[in-house]
Amino acid sequence: MRKVIIDCDPGIDDSLALMLALSSPEIEVIGITIVCGNTPVDMGFENAKKILKFMHRLDIPIYKGATQPLKKPYVDALDTHGADGLGESFLDPVPGYEQKMDAIEFLSKTLKQEPCTVIAIGPITNFAQLIAKDPAAFEAIDTFISMGGTYKAHGNCSPVGEYNYWEDPEAAKIVYAHTKMIHMIGLDVTRQIVLTHEILDAWEPKNKKVTDFIRKITSFYFTFHWHQEHLKGCVINDPLAIAYVIDPSICSGFKAYTDIETDGITRGESVVDAYDFYHKPANAKILTQVDVSKFFTLFESRVIDHEEN
Repeated sequence: MRKVIIDCDPGIDDSLALMLALSSPEIEVIGITIVCGNTPVDMGFENAKKILKFMHRLDIPIYKGATQPLKKPYVDALDTHGADGLGESFLDPVPGYEQKMDAIEFLSKTLKQEPCTVIAIGPITNFAQLIAKDPAAFEAIDTFISMGGTYKAHGNCSPVGEYNYWEDPEAAKIVYAHTKMIHMIGLDVTRQIVLTHEILDAWEPKNKKVTDFIRKITSFYFTFHWHQEHLKGCVINDPLAIAYVIDPSICSGFKAYTDIETDGITRGESVVDAYDFYHKPANAKILTQVDVSKFFTLFESRVIDHEEN
């Protein structure tokens, strides 16, 4: 069982990612850290609790992290995720659960104790702050997975900018500069993971409770994608990062030196040196191919067929 920390900004697709992680015996979620992104930190903290309650896993600690990007003004994504960040499902709040330490303290303490994989599915501000405070803890990360960026696919905040890196490009630049090897699960692969009403209809007879829950939190997402992109479905980016940790054969790609642009019309762009122009050591594995069928088979077998649900 692989120990993982999930850094997230719940968020509809973050919530689906948490559901997949908590349903998979290959990984043990030892903590969840929250960053400002899709939702403000306090809202993300509340939403994470709601998902843990639904999954009967309130034993997992959640820690609040960065409330603002390093330099840029904070811009949430509630237009995409709804006023409550969970598709305006307005689930009942889960009281309590405050932790004595914040996300950076938890990461600093935990990462140096034992090998651990980090799955970051929001802006990576917490890790830029960790590098500044305790670089040894960051260096101790066993594997760093980041849902963010884009290589050849178009962006979702600009023609070239993916939201997580666009939101805090300075943080992304710092993390890429300090990592030994970051696995970039970008829009090239996540744009292909499209949840449809037909898929939900197929799941419903197998597990109505979970399917109804997914419908409830994704309905707003479906509407957003139709109005924004005329897509009959919704792109669920973040669960792919979890699936990749469970089964790396789901995605493939190549290694290259990568940097992040911080300003102007290319803010947040992932500059991937695919042709070794700079002759710098590769610091990223850029995932470019995905087995969509294998992903949905995995998600269904874990989340929909999960016995405790």
